[in-house]
Amino acid sequence: MEMSDIIEKENTLKELNDKGVHKIDKLALVLSSGFLMAFVVLALYDAKLLSVVVNGGFAWSAKFFGAYWQFLLLATFLIGIGLTLGRTGSVVLGKLEKPEMSTFQWISIIMCTLLAGGGVFWAAGEPIAHFVSPPPLYGEQTDMFQKAVNALSQSFMHWGFLAWAILGTLTAIVLSHLHYDKGLPLKPRTLLYPVFGDRVITGPLGSIVDAFCIVAVAAGTIGPIGFLGLQISYALNALFEIPDTFATQMTIIILAIIIYTISALSGLTKGIQVLSRWNITLAVVLMAYVFIFGPTAFIVDAYIQGVGTSIQNFLPMATFRGDTGWLSWWTVFFWGWFLGYGPMMAIFIARISRGRSIRMLILAVSIFAPLITMFWFTIVGGAGLSFEIANPGVISEAFKGFNLPASLLAITQSLPLPLITSILFLILTTVFIVTTGDSMTYTMSVVVSGSTEPSPFLRMFWGVLMGVLAIILISIGSGGISALQSFIVITAVPVSLVLLPALWSAPMIAIKMADEQGLK
Repeated sequence: MEMSDIIEKENTLKELNDKGVHKIDKLALVLSSGFLMAFVVLALYDAKLLSVVVNGGFAWSAKFFGAYWQFLLLATFLIGIGLTLGRTGSVVLGKLEKPEMSTFQWISIIMCTLLAGGGVFWAAGEPIAHFVSPPPLYGEQTDMFQKAVNALSQSFMHWGFLAWAILGTLTAIVLSHLHYDKGLPLKPRTLLYPVFGDRVITGPLGSIVDAFCIVAVAAGTIGPIGFLGLQISYALNALFEIPDTFATQMTIIILAIIIYTISALSGLTKGIQVLSRWNITLAVVLMAYVFIFGPTAFIVDAYIQGVGTSIQNFLPMATFRGDTGWLSWWTVFFWGWFLGYGPMMAIFIARISRGRSIRMLILAVSIFAPLITMFWFTIVGGAGLSFEIANPGVISEAFKGFNLPASLLAITQSLPLPLITSILFLILTTVFIVTTGDSMTYTMSVVVSGSTEPSPFLRMFWGVLMGVLAIILISIGSGGISALQSFIVITAVPVSLVLLPALWSAPMIAIKMADEQGLK
């Protein structure tokens, strides 16, 4: 099908969506929820067998798709930046003259949803991991400050420009136009409409595509929910000697389920905006506190030089293929994780970005958000590196065995008012993950129902299902959640193929919209 035909075609699904009378896609619902349940059943039946299968799939995915994923993320970022430079940057998305929410609320939701709770524990753990075991691109370094800068620079690559770009720039443009202008459903299958046409919209292929994407994002959300229970329970034991048991972990997850399900039921204009606003406020307060009362000079120097180093080595890091074993457990793992979120996050960003220009969308997601994320990593992880350099072992010893919550607590315990600081960081982590659970519960419900206002029952179903599956997986030990985390990389294989057409369909759509809007 020609692109000119695609972007001109009006679809009666638009009217159905506006009236909210879409039918539940039973095939997508059964395939996605059934597969997730089957995964958990196998984990309970034979955890070792599950581990063998998942690890084999992980290794295969990393070997045969790792280089492709590196290309896909790099191309997505570069093409997106290209669209901001010309007249296409002024194209307004979503058929709204004025955005539905303030810029602060909009960016707050984006930051909370995409950074999520992983951005707290990984911000503490990844820099010290690269400091103790330098990335192969940089190698050993005798200068401790430069070694710290290199560690931050590698962390910036994994959580920076490329990671954010794949989560909702080109794909958000495609979905926004095809949904709001042409009436196609706000579902992952719509990303393949430029390739398959109506067949992917109305046939079983579309349901299968949606199911794959739901499984990928559910796996990527269930993992952090499970880790939330494990990590908060560990921290409560370390701080208050509360028993670090399954009962404690389950209680934490149940509270998280209740909060994000209630928030999801309240809709986009209430719950998630309130959560994200308070979350960003707390994050800013904590950043200011650590910046003022922590190693201020080190943070400033490390951020400036770390960003400079990451930009200087941007292409070498993005295209590095020299050590595929290291790549599998770091870069490729993160790319697989973020790719799994790609279609769902594109739906979510397209939904909240109506009335924004392409330039504003791409700059916010691909540039501003990564720079803020880098500063956050420098505040948390950079402070930890400073403490480690001043007192060798204070952070690295806690981190041994890849203990992410212990590394975070080691950092907060090195700051003034350690107990209060630790509690606030744990609250921040919890709300980050709750916000992600909220947004993904909403988005999965949108995909299954085809309506931007899915039924409360459907939202509750996904919210409770993800929480319950997380509880079951941690009941068999952290290995269940770890297997799920590795499984995310496997699910990224089909999802990454869904994201591919946006590389050419987004620019063509942007050019056509610029013509329609009379932009010179």
